[in-house]
Amino acid sequence: MSDKTALLNTLLGLSMIVEARDPYTGGHLWRVSQFSRLLAQEAGLSRRDIALCEIGGFLHDLGKIGVPDAILNKPDSLTGDEYAVIQTHPAVGGRLLTNHPLAALAFDAVVGHHERPDGRGYPQGLAGAVIPEVARVVGIADAFDAMTSTRPYRKGMRVEKALEIIRNESGSQFDATLAGHFLAVSHSAELVHVIGHSEPGLPLLFCPACHAPVAVRRAQHADDHLYCRACGGESRLTQDVDGMELEMTGQRGDAAALAPDSDPDLIGTMVEDIAPRVF
Repeated sequence: MSDKTALLNTLLGLSMIVEARDPYTGGHLWRVSQFSRLLAQEAGLSRRDIALCEIGGFLHDLGKIGVPDAILNKPDSLTGDEYAVIQTHPAVGGRLLTNHPLAALAFDAVVGHHERPDGRGYPQGLAGAVIPEVARVVGIADAFDAMTSTRPYRKGMRVEKALEIIRNESGSQFDATLAGHFLAVSHSAELVHVIGHSEPGLPLLFCPACHAPVAVRRAQHADDHLYCRACGGESRLTQDVDGMELEMTGQRGDAAALAPDSDPDLIGTMVEDIAPRVF
C-alpha cells in the first residue's frame, strides 16, 4: 500500500466514528457516497471528479463528531437552539479535516453540502455556481438518503415522494441541472440496489425489539451475533432462501459489543477502487 493510499484509508476511516455514534444512520455514509457517484456519472463529470464525489459523500457528516449525543439521537423534533447546533457540523468538519494531508479531497463536500442555490443554506449562505460542484452533488445525495431512511422520529419516505421533493425544490434547495440528472438516474438498477443497503448486496435489517436499522457487514455470517446500537439488544443472524433475518436472543450487548468501531473491509474495498482515480 502506497503512502497516499494509506492516507486515504485513514481519511475514510475518520467518518466511521460518526456513523457508529448514531444508531439510525447505519450505511448512510456508504449510500450517500454511492448516490453521489451515480449522480456524478450521469452528469458527465470526469473520472477523478466522480471519485471526489464518492469521497465527499462518505465524509460529508464528519463534523457531527462535535454534536452532543442528546441532540444527535433525539427521538423527536429539534428545538431552534438544537438545530443551530446541528448547523455547526459542516464548519466543524472542515476544521477537523485541516490537519489531514488529503483534506483537499473532501473539504468542499464536507463544508458545503448544506449550501443551497437560493443562498438560504449554511454555514456560509453561498448561492448558485459559487457552491462547489462536489458539494452540490453530495447535497442532493445526502438529502435523498435522509428522506428515504427511517429515523427515530419518522419512518423513511417513499422513494417517489422524495423524488417529487427534489423535483419541486430544483433551483432552490437543489442545483437545477444536477437535480435533473438525479431524477434521470433515479430508477436505474444501480440506484435501487443502494437504497436501504449498507454495502453492496447487503440490505439493512431492523432490530426485532425496537425496529432501529442494523447494518450487516460483509464479514458477518449466519449464527453471528449482532447488536442494536439503539436499544442494545442482541440478535442472531439467520439466513434462508428468502434472505437474512435477525432473531432476538433475549440478551443485551456489553460495553465492548456496543462500542463504536470501524469497518476496515468496506473502507479497504472503497480505497482500492478510488485510489487509482485520484492519485
